[in-house]
Formats: sequence, C-alpha cells, structure tokens
Amino acid sequence: MDQKAINEAATYVRERLSDIPAIGLILGSGLGVLADKIEHSTTIPYKDIPHFPESTVAGHKGQLVAGNLEGMQVIAMQGRFHYYEGYSMKQVTFPVRVMKALGIDSIVITNAAGGINKLFSPGDLMLITDHINNMGDNPLIGPNDETMGERFPDVSQVYNRPLLRHAKDCAAKLGITVQEGVYIGNTGPAYETPAEVRMLRTLGGDAVGMSTVPEVITAAHAGLRVLGISCIANMAAGMLDQPLTHTEVMETTEKVRDDFLRFISEIIRTFPK
Repeated sequence: MDQKAINEAATYVRERLSDIPAIGLILGSGLGVLADKIEHSTTIPYKDIPHFPESTVAGHKGQLVAGNLEGMQVIAMQGRFHYYEGYSMKQVTFPVRVMKALGIDSIVITNAAGGINKLFSPGDLMLITDHINNMGDNPLIGPNDETMGERFPDVSQVYNRPLLRHAKDCAAKLGITVQEGVYIGNTGPAYETPAEVRMLRTLGGDAVGMSTVPEVITAAHAGLRVLGISCIANMAAGMLDQPLTHTEVMETTEKVRDDFLRFISEIIRTFPK
C-alpha cells in the first residue's frame, strides 16, 4: 500500500474522530471484547474505510473502535487480517500504517496462540519478549518509502523493554500470573503437526500463532513502541492427546476474559509516556 492509500484511509477515519488517539490496539481471536469497554466510542466498519481489507475469521468483528479507555485516547482493531486469508503482507499491516498516520505512538498487539513451552497451560497470558518470523515473507519487502521508515530497521528490541516492565508491574499489582516468551509466527491456516511443534520448541519458541509478526515488524519500521501479549488458548499439536479446534481457542479466551480485561485496562490506565 502506498502513502496515498494510507492518507485516504486515515483521512476518512480522522474525519469521524473527535480526538487524536495515542495508543493503538490490535485485538486477536476472542479478545475483541476489550473494545466494548471503550467509552464515548466511535465505531467504523472496515468495509467503509478506503483500501481496508475485511475480516473473514470467526471471533473478528471487523471494525475500528476509537474513544476513551481508562483515561487514554485509543483506537482499537476489533478483529485483524491474516496472511492465510489471502491478503498480502502489505494489506495485513495496512491498519498499522493508518493508525500511525492518525497519531499513535504506541501499539498493544494481542493474539490467541498455541502453547509450545511445556510449563504453560491453556488460559495463561504471555508477554512477548521476542519473535521468530517463520512465515517466509516480510511486509517490508519491496521499494522503501523513507518517509515511512528506514530501509533496514533495527528489531533487536522491537518489544519495548520499558513497556514490558510496566506490564509485569501491572500484573503483579493485580495478582495476575503472566508468562514471558518467544512467539513464532507461522502462516497457517492449518495448525502445526506434532513434529513441527517439536522443531519450533527446539528453535526457542514458547508459543506459536498465525499473526502478530507482520504487524510488529511494520510497527518497528514506523517507529512505534510495541507491547505484545499472547493468550495461550490451547497447547500445540502433540502436547495433549486431543485435536486442535478454533472452537477451543474461542472457549479459552472467553474463560480468561476477566483477567485479560483487568490486565489490559490497568496497562492502559497507567501507560508510560
């Protein structure tokens, strides 16, 4: 997507907002309920926004919700786009570019993921400390627009260290146990085989999913601070003697909804400048 398309989408959204958002939120499978807590909200369906793709996956409502969350102006994606839906990496990450154009300086990216770490359990919340791009593609491939970011962005600390510390402090204050780990991004839509899960664990992964990595890379290119949080919705293939289903993902995220809402709300309420 070029700068013209980004500007057209951002202009359409901006004309419908009363305030400039400071924080962007990308809400993964089953986690879009957080957007319902946004007050004085404006809701904009993706289908109405120029150049925006549309969500096709259950658990993704497909709309932007902007307004006040715990005293902060935020704009939330209630549902995201995935590479496996047939969208290009540029399309998957287009909303990050638009949110940057709208004025955000930080982004909280969430997802539902499969647990690889044997010490994890379904329902755990994991702070992402690093990632492995196992998608075989990158949203920055192609000509680089220097006005949007440098050609070779540093991603060695893309998951912002001060935001990670802040999130851990919030969890401790609320009495919520959080894990930390490395997220591996695969393309999907098929879940991993048991052999692939063993390989991913050997590579150093703690959780695996089908999103997040492209958005994080784009956020780094755009100079945004990033906080990543996974909900461990199930244990990956071969770890339990049962099939993997999207229904299980949705059921687990529903069970951890209250802790997730409390946790993110506290993070936003006390968000570092």
